[in-house]
Amino acid sequence: MEGPAPHTPVLPEQVIGLLSVREEGVYVDATVGFGGHAASILSRLGPGGRIVGIDRDPEALAWCRERLGNNRVFLAQGRFSQMEDVVKGLGFPAVDGVLLDLGVSMHQLKRPSRGFSFSSEARLDMRMDPGESLTAWDVVNTYDERALEKVLADYGEEHRSKRIARAIVLQREKKHIETCIELAELILSVCRRHGRAHPATKTFQALRIEVNGELDELRKALRSGLGLLNRGGKLCVVSYHSLEDRIVKNFMRDHARSGQLRLLTKKPVAPQRDEVRWNPSSRSAKLRGAEKI
Repeated sequence: MEGPAPHTPVLPEQVIGLLSVREEGVYVDATVGFGGHAASILSRLGPGGRIVGIDRDPEALAWCRERLGNNRVFLAQGRFSQMEDVVKGLGFPAVDGVLLDLGVSMHQLKRPSRGFSFSSEARLDMRMDPGESLTAWDVVNTYDERALEKVLADYGEEHRSKRIARAIVLQREKKHIETCIELAELILSVCRRHGRAHPATKTFQALRIEVNGELDELRKALRSGLGLLNRGGKLCVVSYHSLEDRIVKNFMRDHARSGQLRLLTKKPVAPQRDEVRWNPSSRSAKLRGAEKI
């Protein structure tokens, strides 16, 4: 795996600033991906510092293992909601920081075989972990019309959910919708394009969230992360759409009111114009942080 990592970390300086990395601390990057944030944390750790990296994607972990190969780094495949079991299983009773970067890497989005991209001729997939059973093909071709409409409305905030769900059901009565490009073109045929965004954008987001159980995973991960933190430990989360950010905002606010957290970001931190210019995938990122009291 030669060459630069196929994913650029978002808000790298701001994340490190909020984590306030201690040389001898223990940190969890629960969405370690290709190791961008983890590499920055590692560069600030002393001999006694440790990183636990968790990810659902075995391909990303393989890359990360080669990039970060170090006896201070422990990598595990799994859901970030499982971080408490992973961390304690490695012998760490508590940690000094937890990071969740909820974005999908451009490597995953652009690699045709992963079935995430509008233009991919690959079978609809969208699994973060290829070992999981539910795929986007299953959702599109087996969910009834009402269930499809609910997925699109709830997870894509798609106001045309009824029209799109109906079009999917009518099409699959003729033949299964097999590929990403078939689905994208079907949606384009029933929904006019407004602005730069493809009309299928919200549908693809909704399918990905449904396939990977992302919002339930996030709620569980936030609870696990808070439970793992030492007093003074930091919880940092980078989200990319309103559904995620709302969950993070409410969790931190509610636990601040109950006296368990101190908010480090009263408003979310967004990338500066320069970062968006050289890393366009960062444009919708929002970083929130809190400290355990």
